[in-house]
Amino acid sequence: MKKNIVLITTVMILILSIIITFLSLYNLRASGIKSAIHNAQSISEVVKSGLTSHMINNNMHQVDTFIQSVSNMKNVDKLWLVRSENVNNQFNKESYNTPRDSLDEIVLQTGKMRYEVSESITKSSVRVTIPYNALAEKGIDCLKCHNVKSGDTLGAVSLELDISILKEIGIESLYIIMLIILITIIMFLILSKKFLTPYSLLFSLFKTNMKEASVGDFKKIDTPIGLSGEMVELTNDYNSLMSTFKDTTEDIDKKLQGFVGYHVSNKVRNPLKDSKDIISKLSNLYQFKKQVEKDDTKEEIYKRLSEVLLYRFNIENFTFIEINMLQHKMKKVVEHGDSFYCKETLCNSPELCRSARTKSDVYSINHHNTCQYFEKEDKFYYCFNVNIAKSLYLIIHCVVNSDKELEKLKEKSIFIKSYLKEATPALEVKLLLNALKESAFRDGLTGLYNRKFLDEHSKKLIPQAMREEFNIGVLMLDMDHFKAVNDEYGHDIGDKVLKELARILDETVRESDLVIRYGGEEFIVLLVGVNTEEDAMHVAKKIGTRVRENEIDVYAGAKLKKTVSLGLSMFPQDGKSLDIVLKNADIALYEAKSSGRDKVVRFNEEQVSSIDLF
Repeated sequence: MKKNIVLITTVMILILSIIITFLSLYNLRASGIKSAIHNAQSISEVVKSGLTSHMINNNMHQVDTFIQSVSNMKNVDKLWLVRSENVNNQFNKESYNTPRDSLDEIVLQTGKMRYEVSESITKSSVRVTIPYNALAEKGIDCLKCHNVKSGDTLGAVSLELDISILKEIGIESLYIIMLIILITIIMFLILSKKFLTPYSLLFSLFKTNMKEASVGDFKKIDTPIGLSGEMVELTNDYNSLMSTFKDTTEDIDKKLQGFVGYHVSNKVRNPLKDSKDIISKLSNLYQFKKQVEKDDTKEEIYKRLSEVLLYRFNIENFTFIEINMLQHKMKKVVEHGDSFYCKETLCNSPELCRSARTKSDVYSINHHNTCQYFEKEDKFYYCFNVNIAKSLYLIIHCVVNSDKELEKLKEKSIFIKSYLKEATPALEVKLLLNALKESAFRDGLTGLYNRKFLDEHSKKLIPQAMREEFNIGVLMLDMDHFKAVNDEYGHDIGDKVLKELARILDETVRESDLVIRYGGEEFIVLLVGVNTEEDAMHVAKKIGTRVRENEIDVYAGAKLKKTVSLGLSMFPQDGKSLDIVLKNADIALYEAKSSGRDKVVRFNEEQVSSIDLF
């Protein structure tokens, strides 16, 4: 700053000095020219008076001598007389004192004074021609001697005056001005060093500290020596402001770090930028929380979490896994990218999952394998554990390609956990609602779907089957002589027998099939998407065989075996609605029981007429 001020001021002084110098030289030249013209006019009056005197005294033969004496005056280089044509004609002297140049001719024609300035490197001069007009004044009447009109030009006095002295004076003035300028600049530099240095130093300190303050480094300024008054007060106000900023930003930074649950140990950091980033992330987290609270299903929340991982944290490979410890089940609910590298052993025994078992995050560590079920040696993993409900965990299994990416993922983990934490209550609510809904559709004894579920689910299943044109095999089965079990062994054993039947049915059919306790010892199996009735018959016979071969412990080592009768009907071959197909399956079941039990009977139209209603 100081250099700029000194440079600008010096240039301004130089420019101003040059302007003043040129103006002074111009005024000096103009004054010299005016002075020369004035001298020429004075000399002209002397010459006019001398000529008049010589004419009156009849001494015109001495005029040349007179003119020569006048021309010897100081600074007069040349002097000559010019007569007009009228005067020469009057005295019969046609070529006497004729004009020497155009300037003489112009003056004789106009009767007005003219001058020219001639300048060169070595000399400057003024050429002046002053007219001598015929007038009657000061006791002299030119009209008496000359045959002219009043005001006519009789002649002119031409002079050439040397004004070189003015150039010398101008050069001397230029030297003096330049000396004054030099002295002024030197004095300015000396004074600026003394008076401007503290101000420029203070400005530099302000500039440096403001730049550092923009990155969160708030420093105070020591007042430079030489400053006083308002500048000291300004410095003190600045220091007070910086102190307030420092205390405030540090307090905000600490509270924000504590709020989000982590501490930044890096010494080189910008608390302003970090606080801004944290506030921005908290704002996004708040918006996320509001959205998940409005989501209708657990799947919508999972989808939203997936989008957060993908677009906000730039994680491309991850899998969401639900682990139910009580039911020993593991289920992938979301999968993005080529990310799941866990061994099949873990899938079959979810209780082996280290993250779910320890209820903590698990990630790759150099030189030893934290999780022995991760198969890829050239990949790195990070498993987040979310305890959704009792014995139910959501494991988010992330996979990256390098240890550097893993370190970045660790840095992001605190905010990823914040999103998971905000999503957990909403997931828990959805699970409770699902559990309540599920309990309304489940049989309390066997855990199978109940008749109410069949009524609700069929409203969607049948239109879907008609739209996609797939078959549904309907098996209605009844345990043979079940009443005898209750009568002989009691209802506890009866319940046990029903549970065993439910287990066999659940294990024999596919996951896509539905097993329903229709009432008492009566069950329904919906074989969704079965290809042919032969396939449906095969499943029915398989059920009958497994039930027949199953032994049930009764008491004191006694074993019990039971059989079932099954009726098979097909949708849409045997009816355009599920109610009709169920009725037909019931008719086929009645036929199976009537014809000896422990068999499978396929429905046909002839069976309808053979039913004895009474």
